[in-house]
Amino acid sequence: MKQVYLDNAATTPMAASVIEKMTDQMTNNFGNASSTHAFGRAAREVLDDSRHIIAQSINAADDDIIFTSGGTEGDNTAVIQTAWARQDLGKHIITTAIEHQAILKSAAYLEEHGFEVTYLPVDEHGNISVDDVKAALRPDTILVSIMMGNNEVGSRMPIHEIGELLKDHQAWFHTDAVQAYGLLDIDVQRDHIDMLSTSAHKINGPKYLGFLYKHNGVNFPSYIKGGEQEDKRRAGTENIPAIAGFATAVQELTVAEKAHRQTKYHEFKQYIVDQLTANGIDFEVNGSLGEDALQHVLNLWIKGISTYTLQTNLDLGGVAVSGGSACTAGSLEPSHVLIAMFGENSARIAESIRLSFGRYTTTEDLDQFVTVLTSTVNRILKK
Repeated sequence: MKQVYLDNAATTPMAASVIEKMTDQMTNNFGNASSTHAFGRAAREVLDDSRHIIAQSINAADDDIIFTSGGTEGDNTAVIQTAWARQDLGKHIITTAIEHQAILKSAAYLEEHGFEVTYLPVDEHGNISVDDVKAALRPDTILVSIMMGNNEVGSRMPIHEIGELLKDHQAWFHTDAVQAYGLLDIDVQRDHIDMLSTSAHKINGPKYLGFLYKHNGVNFPSYIKGGEQEDKRRAGTENIPAIAGFATAVQELTVAEKAHRQTKYHEFKQYIVDQLTANGIDFEVNGSLGEDALQHVLNLWIKGISTYTLQTNLDLGGVAVSGGSACTAGSLEPSHVLIAMFGENSARIAESIRLSFGRYTTTEDLDQFVTVLTSTVNRILKK
């Protein structure tokens, strides 16, 4: 039985080119980039070259890129350090009800310390309103943190419009781009983004690595205390092999390749919807099938069967999907994203699964998913 992986929003397999690059660096370039001798200088050259490649991918300056351990650290740093650094200007923060837990738990932590957080609602497609952002803005708002694209239902936020709204306001604008980076054309200058978080393992790069873009006008103390790495902005010896692998993954994501993937994944979504409909499956899409979405994510309400039962039977049939964010998949808590979209009493909350496509997903993978799901539904509902 072939094992089919449809959980790329949780993590992606490393590309062969990334593994090759990392292996070469681990074998031949073990120096510490902070050392001044030849071994250190060689490591520094790789670090600088990789930073340049990554900065170009979002139209940023090289010095604005801070390497981190991943999206969680980037999100925590942007939200918590902004709050501490700017509390004299106000203690109000705006975010959304469907952010990743790295944002929501940072916000909750700050609320415990006297900050006020506005959580913007979303509609049934998982979208926020720019008018709601405008209405929530206050003179004492110091930060607006809104994800670029949602990890559970694929909804995209109006980042450019929000950036335009905030460009003359004191609030700094942060976006969690963990799911969007590698699929969308991102330009931090065009969209007036002050901070942006990413994670390498979402784009076929290594785990435990990401970057935080921080505009040179955004200043706060290093979140991790220690040495003076990353221009004194993030202590800790840089992981040169992983950073080189990250840059390799980024280089392969050209503008044309990103557009190609969005188109391909959109076709995958429509293919699954058409096949399930033809097989008589009673289902609905959580989110939107429109082109203005993150196309690699497809969230389905399979009516009458619990998420746990669906996941278990699909896994037994060789197909890996999730019930929502991988960061909360081991929890019994229902999806906060679906609750925000449909209310806590909706049957969708306990009967939905998330599929997410990646670089190596094939139509044959989708066929196996449809076959196993159809068999599961027919058996359990005794059609």
